[in-house]
Amino acid sequence: MHLATPKPRSAEHHFAAIDLGASSGRVMVGKAGPDTLTLHQTHRFPNRPVRVAGTLHWDILSLYAGILDGLRAAGATAPLTSVGIDGWAVDYGLLDADGALLGNPVHYRDTRTEGVAAAAWTKVPPTELYATTGIQYAPFNTLYQLIAARRTAQLSAARHLLLVPDLLTYWLTGERGTELTNASTTQLMDPATGTWSQETATRLGIDLGLFPPLRRPGEPAGHLLPHVLDATGLTSPLPVTTVASHDTASAVAAVPATSDDFAYICTGTWSLAGLELTAPVRTEESREANFTNELGIDGTIRYLRNIMGLWLLQECLRTWETGTGSGQGPGSPGGAATLEGLLREASRVPALRSLVDAADPAFLPPGDMPRRIARACASTGQPAPRTPAETTRCILDSLALAHRRAIEDARRLADRAVEVVHIVGGGARNALLCQLTADACGLPVVAGPAEAAALGNVLVQARAHGLLRDRHEMRALLARTQHLTRYEPTTDPTQRAAWDAAARRVSAA
Repeated sequence: MHLATPKPRSAEHHFAAIDLGASSGRVMVGKAGPDTLTLHQTHRFPNRPVRVAGTLHWDILSLYAGILDGLRAAGATAPLTSVGIDGWAVDYGLLDADGALLGNPVHYRDTRTEGVAAAAWTKVPPTELYATTGIQYAPFNTLYQLIAARRTAQLSAARHLLLVPDLLTYWLTGERGTELTNASTTQLMDPATGTWSQETATRLGIDLGLFPPLRRPGEPAGHLLPHVLDATGLTSPLPVTTVASHDTASAVAAVPATSDDFAYICTGTWSLAGLELTAPVRTEESREANFTNELGIDGTIRYLRNIMGLWLLQECLRTWETGTGSGQGPGSPGGAATLEGLLREASRVPALRSLVDAADPAFLPPGDMPRRIARACASTGQPAPRTPAETTRCILDSLALAHRRAIEDARRLADRAVEVVHIVGGGARNALLCQLTADACGLPVVAGPAEAAALGNVLVQARAHGLLRDRHEMRALLARTQHLTRYEPTTDPTQRAAWDAAARRVSAA
């Protein structure tokens, strides 16, 4: 790994973390030193997908403009040592021979990959694909997106493929690379070696030559180009550092664990629940349990299961706010005008009354989520939620049970002890979800930091520039400096029995 010249360990430096989420992007400035780690937001901008001619796209130029505005604001707060970008996985942009973008990246929630996996499995059976790549089945994996794009004019004209954070890094620096943690989500890599699986790609007709050389977190990614400096008012030379560009990898790097016996849940639009391992688990039982082996920093494995997460509640809120869909809404009996009020009312709804499988792909597309949840409950003979508060309680109870099942399965399949669950990301602010997860799992939950992805981004930059030694020192700094809340599980035997019975109910459904 090629790191920058170490700085004096007593020094404090400012790092710009560009953190892209499914609904918005932010530019944060982190101040880091041996006993300092602070973070503040300098700019937030919307991330609004656009449907054109039936295809759902990311508005990548709008995101880039937001990044430039954010860097300008960041530079006005303090002299910057470095810049890093993290974002979501699997999606990509295609460039022509001149390096020009051939079209807006397609959104992973687009339907173009429907039925693609079944066709791919005729060439590489799913058991063999998992034994090689260790990646769980998801219809939107890059592998299936590329097969769906076969014979399109864009892919035929493409000479380079850049995953979304790498594309934005290229526009900032003029240098192309493929960051390792994000590359591991494509279902085209061997997680044990951290290299491409050429045989898999060849059998499926995928040209790995489209991907630029791999980069590891901490390696240089170039310097801001002159026109970027002009647009942002920043001064040269300002390096861009490769961070764990998959936001989940950055978030796991920011888990404030004080021992190795922990599970994590990275919460936001998705819940990513699992363990940090030193080697992948690629057994057939693991494949059937739909666990994935993605790469983290320092050669670690993020052994986790994707759960639909707070997307369920986000889509309900969107439906209620717009007044479309099922008719439930803030004005409905039991409704609430704010999320805080909604969670307060949900806490008074009887527990475990109605449950859904929070990992069910039926909840993946956007649309009338309250109606879909009500139908799912009714189809299994449960009371259908009638109000926003009842729907919200159904979602949170169901997520807590999905967290429990993922953690129980992960520790069994990996043969690992778990003493504590760390919840990081936006869900760490949801006290009801954190307490329900502790009760469901029967384990203490430590919630925070909420801005884990941005903090992980900053910490990898800080380590690359000589301020920290290793990920254990990074986590110790987090534990000393960040606000964390501990939730103890219920000790009431009646409540424990209720959670056990609910878990059996969901499994049997």
